[in-house]
Amino acid sequence: MGHVVIFGDFFKAVGQIGDPVFRSVFLKGISLTLGLFLLIFTIFATVIGWFVPDTINLIWVGNVTWIDNALSWAAIPLMILFSVFLMVPVASAFTGIFLDEVAEAVETKHYPRLPKAPPTPLAETLRDTAQFLGVMIGLNLLALLTYVIFAPLAPFIFWALNGALLGREYFQMAAMRRIGRTAAHEMRKKHRGTVWIAGILMAMPLSIPIVNLFVPILGAATFTHLFQRLR
Repeated sequence: MGHVVIFGDFFKAVGQIGDPVFRSVFLKGISLTLGLFLLIFTIFATVIGWFVPDTINLIWVGNVTWIDNALSWAAIPLMILFSVFLMVPVASAFTGIFLDEVAEAVETKHYPRLPKAPPTPLAETLRDTAQFLGVMIGLNLLALLTYVIFAPLAPFIFWALNGALLGREYFQMAAMRRIGRTAAHEMRKKHRGTVWIAGILMAMPLSIPIVNLFVPILGAATFTHLFQRLR
């Protein structure tokens, strides 16, 4: 029965996906992510221009003037490959900076009697977001060998691992806004099974392109509902 209620929390979040606050947070996260990738590409192309001369003299060929341009163009598919693997975690990190706004929008619509929660300090948000991003990327890189060895089970391992990570992060975020970091940690331990299952529900769309970019917003909204219900 509890699992059915978790789906109810999720569908409430999906039902609010058109909320202007949700759209604003999504666009800010994606814009910052694309801006970062563009900056990295520009730096990469500039460095190539610094270290690769305009003209290279090759034996039997003579002067070649297009190598620096070729390397710059070669950076484009490299950046596309780079973005395929890092778009979601980087977008999640940037979106995570604004997840308080998502939680507040959910509470305003569904729990209007709640007093306004104090804003989480930006420095604390940035620290938690960077820590979560590092742990998520690090553990998934370590799990690559497991995915190869147990290939048929790879999707389930991926969901289980990332479900635990996402559940921990989003529940902590939703709870600490209202009851503080320590009490949120204790409450998460008490309901760890429910939090993990809800996290798996968030992890499953991670393997679906485009849809996976909405996971941080849906996660913040779903776990805000989950916290209020468990509370």
